[in-house]
Amino acid sequence: MEFIIVTGMSGAGKSQAIKTLEDLGVFCVDNLPASLIPTVADLCAHSAPRIDRVAFVIDVREGEFRGPLQDVLTSLRQRGHAIRVIFLEADDQVLLRRFSESRRPHPLAPQGSILQGISLERQQMAQLKTEADMVLDTSDLIIHDLRRLLVSAFRDYRPGTKTTITLVSFGYRYGLPPDADLIFDLRCLPNPHFQEELRSLTGLDPEVAKFLLEDPKARSYLEQLWEFLRFVFPYYLHEGRAYLTIALGCTGGRHRSVSATEYLVGQFQAGGQEVGVRHRDIDKE
Repeated sequence: MEFIIVTGMSGAGKSQAIKTLEDLGVFCVDNLPASLIPTVADLCAHSAPRIDRVAFVIDVREGEFRGPLQDVLTSLRQRGHAIRVIFLEADDQVLLRRFSESRRPHPLAPQGSILQGISLERQQMAQLKTEADMVLDTSDLIIHDLRRLLVSAFRDYRPGTKTTITLVSFGYRYGLPPDADLIFDLRCLPNPHFQEELRSLTGLDPEVAKFLLEDPKARSYLEQLWEFLRFVFPYYLHEGRAYLTIALGCTGGRHRSVSATEYLVGQFQAGGQEVGVRHRDIDKE
C-alpha cells in the first residue's frame, strides 16, 4: 500500500491538499492520532475492495506527535509499504494574514499572539520538514496552483516508477525557492530588461524568447543545461526519488528565467516527460 502523510504549518493549505487527493481517488483521513495509523492501515488492507492509497493529515493539533509518527512510519516501511511525506510551508506574514482573514486562533496559541503560535509550531515542525519527501511553499500560490502541483505529483503515480518534475522560475531579489532541489543562476545571460521594446513583456512573450534563444551565449548555456539535466535525471529516477524541483532564477523573475523555464519544459515534454511549471515572480514589479 501507499501512504501519504500531509503535514506542515497550520494555514499553509493542508485542507486544500487533502481535498485534491480525495478528488484523485485517495482515501483520506484528517486529524488522526499517529498511534492509530497502523490500525487504519490494517483495516484498509483488508477492506473489500482493497484500498491501495491512503492519505493522513497530521499536524500539531495532536500535541507531541513527532516521536510517535516517526515510529509508526518506520514500522510501516518495515512492513513493505510505500511512504511519502508532504510538508506544506508558508512565510510567517502570509500565515498571519490567512489566520487574520479567517478569524481563527492558532492551535498553539488559542489565547495569545498568532505570531507566537506560528513561531512555536515552526520549531516543533523543523525536524519533520527536513525529513519530508516533498516541501511545498504555498506563500505565492493560489488554491488552483496548489491543486495543479498536487495533481501533477499524484495522478497515475505508482511508487518506484515515476519522478515528478516541477520547473520554477524566480527572481533573486525575492529570495530563493525553499522547495528547490536544483537551482541555476541565469543572471549571467543577456538581460531583455535593458531592451526598451521588451521591458514591459515577460518571458512568455515570443519576442523575449527569441531575444534569448537567438543570442549565442544564452543558447549555448541553455543547451548545456539541458544536456546536464538529461544526464542527471536518470540518477534521480534510479534512486526512487518521487519529486525533483528545478529552479531557474534571474534578477526579477520576469524575463530570462521564464523563457529558460519554458524552453526546458518543451525539451522535457518532447522526450515524453510530464512536467509541472510555476512562474513564481512573473507578475511582480
